[in-house]
Amino acid sequence: MENTYSKERYSKNDRKILRSRVIEIAWPAVTELVLVSLFGAIDMMMAGQIGSIGTTAITAIGLTNQPIFLAMAVFQALNIGGTALVSRFIGAKKESEANNTTMQLLYITFFLSFFVVIPAVMLAKQIYIFMGADKEVIDIGLIYFKIVLYGIFPQNFALAIAAVLRGAGDTKTPMMINIFSNLLNVFGNYVLIFGRLGFPELGVTGAGVSTLISRIISMVMLGWILFNGKSKIKLNFKNKYKVDLTTIKRLMRIGFPSALEQFFLRTGNLFFVRVVATLGTVIYAAHQVSLSILSMSFTSGMAFGMAASTLIGQSLGAEDKELAEEYGKEVRFLGSIVATAIGVIFFIFGPQIVALYSNDPEVIKRASFVLKMIAIIQPFQSSQLIYAGGLRGAGDTRWPLISTLAGIWFVRVTLAYLFINGLGYGLIGAWLAICIDQIIRYFILLWRFRVGKWKHITV
Repeated sequence: MENTYSKERYSKNDRKILRSRVIEIAWPAVTELVLVSLFGAIDMMMAGQIGSIGTTAITAIGLTNQPIFLAMAVFQALNIGGTALVSRFIGAKKESEANNTTMQLLYITFFLSFFVVIPAVMLAKQIYIFMGADKEVIDIGLIYFKIVLYGIFPQNFALAIAAVLRGAGDTKTPMMINIFSNLLNVFGNYVLIFGRLGFPELGVTGAGVSTLISRIISMVMLGWILFNGKSKIKLNFKNKYKVDLTTIKRLMRIGFPSALEQFFLRTGNLFFVRVVATLGTVIYAAHQVSLSILSMSFTSGMAFGMAASTLIGQSLGAEDKELAEEYGKEVRFLGSIVATAIGVIFFIFGPQIVALYSNDPEVIKRASFVLKMIAIIQPFQSSQLIYAGGLRGAGDTRWPLISTLAGIWFVRVTLAYLFINGLGYGLIGAWLAICIDQIIRYFILLWRFRVGKWKHITV
């Protein structure tokens, strides 16, 4: 039996080279996701400043997040399959197969988008009602919700292209384009929400219009990268790429467990949000502010997880299983350092961070305490995201599914209902459930990584 934690092969100098490679791949993804998350937070901060309806505006935007995430779950899963296949092909120096995989991913993204988005737009009001929105929230947010749903079309294409570029080891291009489009979104929010520079004052609806425009621009820019011949993934309009059912089946086979994972994650979070929404608009606003800040803390773990997926996939494509494992350990080590630093900032400066979102004393008080809980779980949260990313890069998508099912449904949703409705812990009970969920998922994925069976999976 192989020793999964053998260190004989790698000297200190080798480890420095590994670490520099991890940093080279990870820093653009970290920068991109942190700034994108920050821009998303600015969206909510701006919405919170809309006169007397700021708190309601935050709730109106916040209640749309989980349904939209659920609608995008299948595409995120396919993108995981795209990253895994492309990274293997690039590692094995099979560029033509990487190109074909990219085109097949775009075909299936185009086809499925219609079947997801159009019904969601038609049922937008019913979805809002299901999420627990009251009449005031629906009146303010319904048009915003529909516009953002249409934005899923360009967003899906942009995410698919970014996924294959990352699989090829190019994390800088998606970073630069995503930052630019989000800067444009923030500017659009400023002029359209508040009616600046001669633009109409559209309130929450303006945030939706700005989001749609920025996503279209992101899609166009990323598409241009694929066809200009300057990346490792090179598509050409002269090549008549036929629908390749074999490759599509491979994408779906890898992505199916991830699709189930996303389904369980999003539906679980949806029911979790419904439980929290019963606590009232002010408490839900505090919860939504806390979630926005939590998403910023997720970014480092997700970014290092992307790096783990790329590096492990390429190493396995080059048939170097030991190198794949060493990359996994190196990424987790660096990710934990960053996560701990984030936790310290949240713990010390919680009230000041929350005050950027809302000037409501009750929201600040409740969300600040939640931030201390978020701070404590940072190393567990980051590590479970990194292990999950590494396993997905190896094509082992089943165990991230198992960890999510156990964590979200058997821990988060169940304990939230017990803590809120049974024991009366309120918002603290909801976040205690989130903390326990993150820790459970960490231990499941740590065990799977240590066992080492992911190194022998065929994609």
